[in-house]
Amino acid sequence: MESKLHSSVVFPHKHYLTDGGLETTLIFHKGITLHSFAAFELLRTEEGQNAFREYYQPYLALAEKYNLGFVMESPTWRASSDWGFKLGYTHDELFALNKQSIKLMREVAQPFSQSLPHVIISGNIGPRGDGYKAENQMTAEQARAYHLEQIKAFVLADADVVTAVTINYIDEAIGIIQAARSFNLPVVISFTVETDGRLPGGELLQEAIERTDRETDYYAEHYMINCAHPQHFMHELDNNGNWKIRIRGIRANASLKSHAELDESDTLDAGDKCQLAEGYMQLFQLLPELKVIGGCCGTDHSHMEEICKTLEEQEALKA
Repeated sequence: MESKLHSSVVFPHKHYLTDGGLETTLIFHKGITLHSFAAFELLRTEEGQNAFREYYQPYLALAEKYNLGFVMESPTWRASSDWGFKLGYTHDELFALNKQSIKLMREVAQPFSQSLPHVIISGNIGPRGDGYKAENQMTAEQARAYHLEQIKAFVLADADVVTAVTINYIDEAIGIIQAARSFNLPVVISFTVETDGRLPGGELLQEAIERTDRETDYYAEHYMINCAHPQHFMHELDNNGNWKIRIRGIRANASLKSHAELDESDTLDAGDKCQLAEGYMQLFQLLPELKVIGGCCGTDHSHMEEICKTLEEQEALKA
């Protein structure tokens, strides 16, 4: 257990960058229609694949500029069976697209393979339901069965890790970890929190991490927090404890709005980039093992550049 708490074989580099709000960037900046926020559909065409190449390029360039490792997250947040069937895909089509996504991520990252300290290829999965609402909750065993096939596709495509984002209740997190563990695939769980710092299901972040770890024998590589502004959850990190050491990644929103407000908005709230970067620096003070930085709704590479620049300045002051 001690090694799980304090070291990472999969993420050995000091800091890693990952991307920002993929779906919001494609919709609001690129004018691309995404049904049910399902970016994976773009994998079917050369034009769509080129949109992904164009999207990831500035993030990789930032990692190169600031000498950071990089986590390539596949665009498959909605590529699980319920969402795929809703959009008219068969099981075999979904399975093939999930595998294809990993292949594309490797191709996009390849030109940077020598210039970056480390590149991790991650199969990205989302919740079975709405990322903002903890409705129709599954048992851990039901969650394991539901997510197993998508994770299997990532395993066959030789992904380095699976990352589950916008997970909003504990049993689904446990089931995802159990599914990944059955293939001996490393797994990261990223919890969504509300403006009060709690999961949408009402659980405290500490409770979610501690229970998930306890019921999965600390199998997860680490935990992340996503889809909320740092000001929404920073107060939850004031207390000491090993559970905080387990948080190694942040993918925050740029906006201070609640999930309900964001859901109802027809425009993109890009927030204050400097305020967001300052929030990340405060999180580095509160989270001793924080190493993966990225964005969520409303963020793009310009937000990540402000964060990288501020982090470099802070590191220089320590030297």
